[in-house]
Amino acid sequence: MKIENISLSSDKEDVIILDQTQLPNSTEYLTLGTVEEMYDAIFHLKVRGAPAIGIFAAYGLYCLSRKIKEKEYDKFYKKFAAYADYLESSRPTAVNLSWALGRMRRAVEKNRECSVEEIVELLGKEAEKIQKEDMDMCQRIAEYGLTLIKDGDGILTHCNAGPLATSRYGTALGPVLLGRERNMNFHVFVDETRPLLQGARLTAYELLKADVDAMLICDNMAASVMKKGWVKACFVGCDRIAANGDTANKIGTSGVAILAKYFGIPFYVLGPTSTIDMSCKSGDDIKIELRDGEEIKRKYYQKPMAPENIKCYNPAFDVTDHELITGIVTERGILRAPYSKSLTEIMK
Repeated sequence: MKIENISLSSDKEDVIILDQTQLPNSTEYLTLGTVEEMYDAIFHLKVRGAPAIGIFAAYGLYCLSRKIKEKEYDKFYKKFAAYADYLESSRPTAVNLSWALGRMRRAVEKNRECSVEEIVELLGKEAEKIQKEDMDMCQRIAEYGLTLIKDGDGILTHCNAGPLATSRYGTALGPVLLGRERNMNFHVFVDETRPLLQGARLTAYELLKADVDAMLICDNMAASVMKKGWVKACFVGCDRIAANGDTANKIGTSGVAILAKYFGIPFYVLGPTSTIDMSCKSGDDIKIELRDGEEIKRKYYQKPMAPENIKCYNPAFDVTDHELITGIVTERGILRAPYSKSLTEIMK
């Protein structure tokens, strides 16, 4: 299944994205040309999913660089760096954003002897390379993940880590979608993922389009389906992996891992090596994005579903302790504990 979620306009001046906030009821594409529009798209989750954010930011920075008028390197770089810094501030938890922007920065810095026109062309090639690498990464993660499950298994996932969040199969959904292409059947339990409902709006949408047997459940129903023996494995994505194996993912993931541990169900985190941050020693060092409490009280409701003056705590992510993780599936293989050792080896 291919979903066209990020592309360039024909003149390469703008980035075109599928607006994820409108799914599943409406398929709308946005054409974004200014840095403010691009920041807004990331911050307001019009484009989301760690790999997709990185790809989008790379293409966005390329389009912005094409519009910089300065032809002298230092002046060009000053404007370019300001755009990169602004985009990087849009969401702090997903390391792919800073990773992709860092690659674009280095493409400029290591080619300062080139003309600005040549540098801009190199930026376009770097953005394309980032997207192609993501496609290849998704394929390899899907292949490795598929070895962990068998035909007919029940799988529980949380949030959205499918094609919408990447550029091909996705990470957590990759094994399911690849297996379906090979005529395998799985029963996927989709956590709705409050308060933004990425599971209900996006994962359910992707799975139905791929003809996968999927069942939507509320987040607080996970324990019930696990207790019944319906879940044979949990597959989740990640936005950052610390050096000790702690992982940050959408809020509620940690609770799923705790339940899986209790019921003896394997809990796998699937993500590219670009989400591994060896400078981050543990989950305690991961900056967690806090979002507006209005998302809890009123978003997706016709009327507010909580008292107007109630205080809200709305972290976008939580950290799953490495001791709860059965394996981390990357494009370079399946990592096992001790993660401090396996992560170090794979990142050499």
